Amino acid sequence: MATLLLALAVGSTGLYAGFMLIFLTGIMPALARLDDAEFVGAMRRINEYVPKAVFLVVFLGVVAFPAAAFLVPVDGRSETQKWLILAGLVGAVLNHLVTMGGNIPLNNALAASEGTGESPAAVRSAFEKRWNGFHLIRTVLITAAFGLLIAACLN
Repeated sequence: MATLLLALAVGSTGLYAGFMLIFLTGIMPALARLDDAEFVGAMRRINEYVPKAVFLVVFLGVVAFPAAAFLVPVDGRSETQKWLILAGLVGAVLNHLVTMGGNIPLNNALAASEGTGESPAAVRSAFEKRWNGFHLIRTVLITAAFGLLIAACLN
């Protein structure tokens, strides 16, 4: 059971880290090339479609599986492995805190600005740089969590 939980922790965290990295290195740079109205419209549509069932399962698994892997007692687990799993879990939790405290409020503000008559340039200005900053932080955190969980498997 412990091996399965650790494998699920690594798998879900790896999927999520990959998703974050693709946004950081591909999607956001591509969207940055759009004009203000196109950028705002594209981000609104992305924010409507991303938080669906499959994404939410991975999003929750990133915390649930490392937590379960840490809490399930294992005979012969080294102290190093235990601390690596815990550190991976902490990275995932911090990632989610940045998401919930930074990116989601910006996404909500972007959605709320629709139909208000506010210029796309103003909406983009209030959103893009801050969202990208939070996204960089959460990408680093979840990528580190993924590496720590892989290290736990190898220990």
